[in-house]
This record gives sequence, C-alpha cells and structure tokens, in this order.
Amino acid sequence: MSETQVLSAAVPTHATTVGSLPNDPNATPVIDTAHSGYAAQETENTTDTPAPDSGDLWQRIRNGFALKPLDSPLVATHVDWYAQRPDYLRRTIARSKMYLFHIMEEVQKRGMPAEIALLPIVESAFNPMAYSRSHASGIWQFIPSTGKDFGLKQNNWYDGRRDIVAATDAALDYLEKLHTMFGTWNLALAAYNCGEGCVSRAIAKNEAQGLPTNYLSLNLPAETRHYVPKLMAVKEIISDPGMAGLSLDSIPNQAYFVSVSLHKPIDVKLAAKLANMPVKDFESLNPAFTRPVVRSDSGQPILLPVDRAEAFSDNLKNYDRPLVSWQQYSAKKGERVVSIAKKFGVTVAWLKQHNEFNLTRKGRLTANYSLMLPLANKADSPVTEASSKSVANSRHASTVKVRRGDTLAMLARHHGVSIAEIKRWNHLHGEHLRTGSRLIVAEANGEVGPKAASHKRPAHHARARRYTVKRGDSLSGIAEKFDVSVAEIQYWNRIKHHAAIKPGTRLVLN
Repeated sequence: MSETQVLSAAVPTHATTVGSLPNDPNATPVIDTAHSGYAAQETENTTDTPAPDSGDLWQRIRNGFALKPLDSPLVATHVDWYAQRPDYLRRTIARSKMYLFHIMEEVQKRGMPAEIALLPIVESAFNPMAYSRSHASGIWQFIPSTGKDFGLKQNNWYDGRRDIVAATDAALDYLEKLHTMFGTWNLALAAYNCGEGCVSRAIAKNEAQGLPTNYLSLNLPAETRHYVPKLMAVKEIISDPGMAGLSLDSIPNQAYFVSVSLHKPIDVKLAAKLANMPVKDFESLNPAFTRPVVRSDSGQPILLPVDRAEAFSDNLKNYDRPLVSWQQYSAKKGERVVSIAKKFGVTVAWLKQHNEFNLTRKGRLTANYSLMLPLANKADSPVTEASSKSVANSRHASTVKVRRGDTLAMLARHHGVSIAEIKRWNHLHGEHLRTGSRLIVAEANGEVGPKAASHKRPAHHARARRYTVKRGDSLSGIAEKFDVSVAEIQYWNRIKHHAAIKPGTRLVLN
C-alpha cells in the first residue's frame, strides 16, 4: 500500500478569538461574517449580478464584500493604525498567501460575506503560532475550552486550534451559531470577542432602559467596541491598498495546498525534506503538530503545497531509511530526571529544552509526563562517522571529541559557528550528541577552532537585541514587531508555554 494518499485540496476550519495587535492599546480580535440571506440591514444590496471572479484572489474577495460600512470614527482610527505600519501589513499579507484561498472557498460555500476571510488579519496577523495571554492559539485564536466545544482535538502531539483546515471550519461554525443567537453579524462578532454572556447582558440592560440594542448602541468592553471597526478598516485597505501605502501582489485564485494522508509516523524535518520545501514552510502549513514527529495514527493528514505533493509521495516510496528519530517515553510521577537522561544518553538540560515538566526539590517528576526523546538510529551512525572522517581529513577541517554535558549550542558558541552548520557538516538530524563521538566544528576557509572564532562573531550573539516588556504587550505582538516567532522568544528566554510575561521583563530577541 502507498505510504501516502493525496486527499483533497484545502479543506475549511473553525475558530474562536482572543488576541491583540502589537502596540495597539485598544487591540482586539475581530470576526465578521454574513450570509447573503442574513440580516439584510447589515449587508449591501446584493440584487445586482455579481462581478465575475478573476484569476486574482484579491479581486475575488473584493467582489464578495457584502457588509455595510460601519458608521463609527473608530474605523478611520484603525485604518490610520494599519497605514502607519506598512511593514507589519506586508508581513501579514505574505503569510496569508498559504491560507487565504482555502478560507475564501469555505466562506463562499456557506454564503458568508467575503469580509470573513480577512478576519485572521485582525485575530492573529495570519501567524499560525500566535498565542495570547488568554491561551488562545492559531490563526483563528481559539481558547482551549471553545476549541473543544467545536471539535478541535488537543493532546500532547496535536493541537487542532492550530490546524488550518479544522480551525477554519470551527471558526465559521461558531460565527454561524452566534449569528443565529443574536440576529446580526455585528453582534455575532462582538460575542466572538467578549463572549455570548457579555453581549446578552448588554442587550438586556439596553432593553430595560428602552434603548437601541444594535452593536454601536451597546455598552461593551473597550476591546469589543474596537473589534468590528478593525475588520472594517482591513476591508477598506484591501479595497484600496493605496490608502495605506500598499501595493498588493496578485495571489492566484487557486488552491495553495492539498491534504496528504500518512500511513507511517515521520519526522517533521524529514517530511519537509522529502517534499523539497523549507522546514519553516512545512511547519507553517502544519502548525497543529506540536512535536517533531507527525503521528500517522492520529488520523490527521499533513498539508503540502500543490506542486510538492507528488514529489513527496515519490520520495517517500523510495526512502529506505528510518522515518523517525524520536520516541515517546511515558515517564511516571516520582521518576528521577537524572535517571531518565542517563537512560537515553542525553543531559538534563537537553530534556528541559525539549520537554515541559516540573520537578520536586529532589529532582523527581511531580506528575506523569509524556516525554520526547531521541531514538537510537543505527542507520545514521555509519553515515555520520564516514562523513566526519572525510571532512576531517581535509586540511581546513577541525574536529572535537564530545564530552559529557556538551550541547550543540555550547559547541557552536565556542567555535564561532552556527548550530545549523555543525548539523550539516555532521549529518545530524536532532540535537542529541553521543559522548565520545567526534564532531566537525569548523570547515572551509583556512582558519578553524579558536582562531576562526576570534574574528567571526559567534552566531549566538549575532544581532543581539533586547526588549523591555511594556504594559499591554503580548508575546505574539512582540514576535511580530521583531519578525521572530513566539516559540523562539520562549526558547531564548526559557519561558514556559503557558507562562505570562510581566511589564518590565527584559527579553532577549537574538
């Protein structure tokens, strides 16, 4: 049986929102939807024959706009906010190219206005790794409980809130439910932001006082009052990019990705390699897989660019080496972390770097944990050793013997090279180093070891940046500002996945 099976081009997802835009004191998540037959008072007159879709996705989206303009000065406020940040918008638009066709397909299938397809710009800036202080995750910013309510699985290997297809379905399901409850899209969006109870209470209060109960008349939290205006501001900018100093590159009006079913587990890095694509791009399409291995028994397909799926299937069929270099270890409460590290030939520091767990003062696990550990891969050893010898024999190569406690990061800093270079020279796929083995730590231009390091700035310190957290900052906002990922900030600063950041904290952003 074939290792893979191409299923279908881009399938939709679902959503929930919680998030903010960087440096915006009033930032709030936004969502907007409207079926062509829903709430006539909220939508434009759609009786005219719609313009035909062109080969450009942006034009297709503009043709599908249906929500009436919002009579609020806050729209202009947010248009100005975006216009003052053209680089931020460009990065957001660049990320959207992977997902936008799929989202637009699903929005139109449900008869919703095209404005909904732009919602992730407000929610997450189309960052699939976006994570808020309210523990909302993914481009649609679902919190854990709402994600579960809408069928998004969350476990040690997979987080459906980040699944591009599943989360889009969930988001649209949720918005439809809210529209049914409140009767208008503006109120549905408000409820998506502050909760169903929040909107219901505001409506009841106005009714008791004989006041109007439309979105602009309700006494809602500040974030929610800015919520719909943000989306309408995005709509105006997409309608006329020149107002924000933008020139939108055309996006083909066709599927970017397809779903591929796996029948065996595979390393994320290997999957990207077999698809002939950068690991970063693979992870952007498959952010729901939270471990370095994609499990085949999860029932979740992987997403690949349309023009990479066939190559991936062919390369996988012809790949005759192990597909995984990681294994799961079910650690029990009370186990000594030192014993676990010794058993698998890693350091305690390595374990902490690749897993989340809490210890007692005596170094024992406080609960049962599912840990990711390197899988002894004999098939890699001969290749690594042979490669090391061949390069080591060249007159410009330098090798070192791995000592207990050595890590790739330590060796890279000491020898003034990058971790990626050491991995490439030694054909390493993971972070695990075998004590006693020899590694190439310098290659090429005639100078190696400490001498080379003396004139080459260590990669660890290259472009070192620091940032002091301000009130209202979020990790996703800071990551966007400095064009890095939330995961990188957490790694560089040893911030646990669910930990909040406090104003005044100094972050390393190198």
